[in-house]
Amino acid sequence: MVRDDSRPLISSPLPYQGDMGASEGALPELISKKGSVCITTEIYSQPLRSSAMEIETANCKTKVSECIDNVDIGQLCVDRPLKLDVDITGLEKLIEELHRVFSHSHVNIQDVQKLMLGYKSDPKDWRKYAKYDRFRYTRNLVDEGNGAFNIMILCWGPGHASAIHDHADSHCFMKLLSGSLEEVRYDWPDNVQPEVIKKMKRKAKRCCLEGEDLENSDATSTNGDNGNQQNGKENGNCQIGGDNVNCEDEFDEFRENYDIKSMKEVGRTRMEINDVCYINDALGLHRMENPSHVDGAVSLHLYCPPFNSCRVFDAHTGKPTEVKVTFWSMYGKKIKRVLEASDMVDGQQ
Repeated sequence: MVRDDSRPLISSPLPYQGDMGASEGALPELISKKGSVCITTEIYSQPLRSSAMEIETANCKTKVSECIDNVDIGQLCVDRPLKLDVDITGLEKLIEELHRVFSHSHVNIQDVQKLMLGYKSDPKDWRKYAKYDRFRYTRNLVDEGNGAFNIMILCWGPGHASAIHDHADSHCFMKLLSGSLEEVRYDWPDNVQPEVIKKMKRKAKRCCLEGEDLENSDATSTNGDNGNQQNGKENGNCQIGGDNVNCEDEFDEFRENYDIKSMKEVGRTRMEINDVCYINDALGLHRMENPSHVDGAVSLHLYCPPFNSCRVFDAHTGKPTEVKVTFWSMYGKKIKRVLEASDMVDGQQ
């Protein structure tokens, strides 16, 4: 893996542009300005900026925004190398193991990462699912995961790319099977936020209100500061993982006037064969692209819970558009593709 900075192996899984133009599928993905968690043979991830959950305990069977009720919202990180204690012999075995793990009520992110890492790419395992399109990348369904997750193979022709996208409040994993891909990461636009961050802010706002009640009940403060610092509130601001957010203005979900502003790129990461990545909406937005103008690339994606639509973002204005997610093929067989208006949102900009 080639990284553009000294961060401890951060990146994210490929998006699927579901109907975003690129053969329906560049998948999107959480909000820390540092990107998604990427894993190679030595699995490290960096402590990401105040995020939504602790990565080791977050439940993959629930939406990302639902995880923050049960885990520490202070950080999203794996602070030690993952011990690779599984050796997956073949794609079918990987799918079997994923079904076993997802049969439980709670599925740790780390457990899924280990399984994805344990499988070593072998073209004979996935060749029948690898359906290319000459003009755009494709999303090819491999397994529906009994409704708890889905597994798909994305095929990227030379120069193919996805649109900038989110991941619909789901957990997203990717493993590179062939070629190389580059992930380009972006901050969320100022006036658009994922559900997980909205929920975190609502919780912080409640904290602020509780702090105000305590202030009113105490006529004086033992520190002589009139109680200006209580319950994570300081000078009228709430704190989320050490970051101050205004208790009033910052909680407006929408602004009356759309602020047109180019998307801010925050980093790039080159993915190589057998690299494994994780991302969600708390880590930010991204797009994936095949940097080669000669060779194709193939990636394996797992999304949980599965979703039928996501948002793509205009790189020049930051404006989001909800698009339907579709498949180019299912279980190795090409399906008839119904063109819709959303197909016009092409990720290859």
